[in-house]
Amino acid sequence: MSEPSTGGEFWLPQTRMERSGPGRLRLTGAKSFVTNAAHADSYVLSAVASGPDTPPGQFSCTVVDAGTPGLVWGEPWRGFGMRGNASRALDLPGVEIPERCLLGERGDEIWYVFNVVAPYFLMAMAGTYLGVAAAALEETRAHLLQRKRTRSNRHPSGHQVVQHRLGTMWARVERTRRLVYHAATEADTGGPEALLGLASAKAEVADAAEATVNDALTLVGGVGYGERSPLHRMLRDARAAHVMSPGTDMLRVWAGRALLDEPLLEG
Repeated sequence: MSEPSTGGEFWLPQTRMERSGPGRLRLTGAKSFVTNAAHADSYVLSAVASGPDTPPGQFSCTVVDAGTPGLVWGEPWRGFGMRGNASRALDLPGVEIPERCLLGERGDEIWYVFNVVAPYFLMAMAGTYLGVAAAALEETRAHLLQRKRTRSNRHPSGHQVVQHRLGTMWARVERTRRLVYHAATEADTGGPEALLGLASAKAEVADAAEATVNDALTLVGGVGYGERSPLHRMLRDARAAHVMSPGTDMLRVWAGRALLDEPLLEG
C-alpha cells in the first residue's frame, strides 16, 4: 500500500487501475515497500478507483500473482534496522491482470482501513514492538542480576538509581501491555473505545519500546553496545515502530478526531 508520493497516507494511492479490455485490468504506478517481496506467491496491491477528486479511502485492492508479466522489482531491503524484513520497491509499468483479481467492488476499499488495517495490522505491530520492549527489560534485569560485586562489596542492583530506573521500565511495559489488551478486547466486542484503543495502542507501544531500550542501554552500559549484545538491534528495530504506517503522529491525530467526532481520513 505504500507509495513514494503518499507517505503515511496509505489510503490515498496514486497507482492507477484501468480497464484494458474485456475481463482485463491495467495497473500503472509504483509501490515503495512490498512485504515479502519476491518471496510470496501473490500480493495485494491498492490502486486509485477513479479520478484525483475521489474522496479519500475510495480505492481498490487487487490480488497480483507473483508470476504476472511486467512486474519490476527493486533491490532487496538494506537498512540499519529491520534486517529480517524482506521488502522491495515495485514498479508497475502498465501491468495487466484478470479482472477476477479485483477484491470486492471498485472503490469500496474504505472497509479495508477499518476492518483489516485497524484491528489486525495495528494489533500485530503493537504486539511485535511490545515484545521488543519486554525483551529489553528482561535483558537488562538478567544483566544486572549477573553483575559481580564491586570492590566496595556492593552489588550494582543495590543502587537506588538502578532500582528506580528498572522499576520505571517495568511499569512502562506493563501499562502499555494493558492498553494493548484493552484495545484488542474492545475491537473483538465492538466496544465504544475500539478505535481509540487500536490507534493509541501502537502509538504507546512505539514510545514504550524506544524509551525502554534506551533505558536498557543506560543501565547495561558499554557492554550493551558490543556485537554480541541484542540491545543495539532492539534499538534499531524499536525506532521503526514510529515509522511503520500508520505512524505515531497519524495515530495520535486519529485518536483526537475520534474523540471530537471528526472524519478519520482527510484527503
